[in-house]
Amino acid sequence: QLQASGGGLVQAGGSLRLSCAVSGRTFSSYGMGWFRQAPGEEREFVAAISWTGGSTDYADSVKGRFTISRVNAINTVWLQMNSLKPEDTAVYYCGKRSTIRGTTSRFENNYDSWGRGTLVTVSS
Repeated sequence: QLQASGGGLVQAGGSLRLSCAVSGRTFSSYGMGWFRQAPGEEREFVAAISWTGGSTDYADSVKGRFTISRVNAINTVWLQMNSLKPEDTAVYYCGKRSTIRGTTSRFENNYDSWGRGTLVTVSS
C-alpha cells in the first residue's frame, strides 16, 4: 500500500513537500517514482529514485526545482517541490517499481503499485 500526502494550494514561487509512505517490508528493494496528471492530460513522469537512493532522474520540466529522496528505514519517499509554477498543477502519484533492485525508470509500465494521488494546485 502506498499513501501519498502533502498536496495543497500554493502560490507560484512557493514550495511543497510531498510524502509517500509505503507499507510492507520490501520497500528498500524497489525503486520509486513520482508521476503527475494534469486535468485533461496523460499521466507524466516527474522524478524517480533507485532502491538505494543513489540514483535519481528528473523530467526536464522539473529539473533544478524538484528533489526526490527516500529513507528506507521508515519506508518513505519524498518529493520536495520548489519554485512552483502554475503548470505544476496536477494530481501527483507515487509508484513502486515492479522490478526488485531495478534502476530508475520514466515509464509508467515499469511500476506496478500506485498510491492514491495528492492534488497540488499552484496559483498565479
